[in-house]
Amino acid sequence: MNKIHFVGAGPGDKELITLKGYKQLSEADVVIYAGSLVNKELLEYCKEGCEIHDSASMDLGEIIRVMKKGIDENKKVVRLQTGDFSIYGSIREQVEELHKLQIEYDCTPGVSSFLGAASALGVEYTVPEISQSVIITRAEGRTPVPPKESLQAFAQHQTSMVIFLSVQMIGKVVDQLTEGGYPEDTDIAVVYKATWKDEKIVKGTLKDIESKVKANDIQKTALIMVGKFLGSEYNNSKLYDKDFVHEYRL
Repeated sequence: MNKIHFVGAGPGDKELITLKGYKQLSEADVVIYAGSLVNKELLEYCKEGCEIHDSASMDLGEIIRVMKKGIDENKKVVRLQTGDFSIYGSIREQVEELHKLQIEYDCTPGVSSFLGAASALGVEYTVPEISQSVIITRAEGRTPVPPKESLQAFAQHQTSMVIFLSVQMIGKVVDQLTEGGYPEDTDIAVVYKATWKDEKIVKGTLKDIESKVKANDIQKTALIMVGKFLGSEYNNSKLYDKDFVHEYRL
């Protein structure tokens, strides 16, 4: 039986789609892609005659109808999602509708923008004895967040944090992070459209990042990264320590 193929588009750079994702896209008869959030250069991988739909102007019902029509016509349908759809990807609501229609699906993961942003900065979120955990979250806006998952609550951990979908509220984000416990001199970076050709990186501290973001007119499509992992303090891992005995290094 034919099925819907959900594919993570990667963070932006057209070459950062996975090999399997590229194959799915190149073989598709119908592609529904997530509007301006997906680099349109990826559509160059589609074969001639592929039916392409921009979901930016579509509601959930319209998306599902296009999917069902493709399945009914025995076509290969690809839903090209942003980054990796496991983070703020809206895949669940689509899957639930497919279940109702008894339409099968599979998923090809992508490279998330939070990974693309770290690569753009040349940093790692986990630094020995500095930070060993990563919190991925968003600020409360039109979409509420559970009280225990507020930025203030998470800031108490003082660990690496990546904040999605919140740069338009940068002032509010800074206030909540400092209220939660991050010192004003904590390093912070805002990465606009990580890995895209027009990528922009703004670095600062919690004290000055709001003015820097506004000066660069960044209002959307950006990640906020905060924590000591961005600073100059670090410790070497044990992995390449000459005195560290590896289990399989005999």
